[in-house]
Amino acid sequence: MPSVNIFTGSWARGQERALLDAVHAAMVSAIGIPEGDRDAVLDLYDDHCRLVPASSSDRYTRVEIKLFAGRSLEAKRALYRELVQNLAALGVPAQDTKIVLIEVERQNWGLRGGVPGSELTLGFKVDV
Repeated sequence: MPSVNIFTGSWARGQERALLDAVHAAMVSAIGIPEGDRDAVLDLYDDHCRLVPASSSDRYTRVEIKLFAGRSLEAKRALYRELVQNLAALGVPAQDTKIVLIEVERQNWGLRGGVPGSELTLGFKVDV
């Protein structure tokens, strides 16, 4: 049940769905979320509306993923690797990708009508 925010520049206009799909595909493959489990938004900014690291290009992209706590470091490494590869295929240089995982305990998610995530059968494994 990850919730994703992708922040990048206006260079991505016309590639919005490809960026969203690239991030989603990495999560399906690396951390095993169900294909139909989608919750992502993409924010595009003109250059004058954002500051990026001096060593980065205009394609600098930050991916923030809020997800249940519990994935192994190995699974996180796989996710980082696949995100960078998938975004590189769309023209984002590897060094211009920043990934932030925000792990939230299951009881801190209100889902399916406001039920705590800790009280639900999820249909996928978190401890991968």
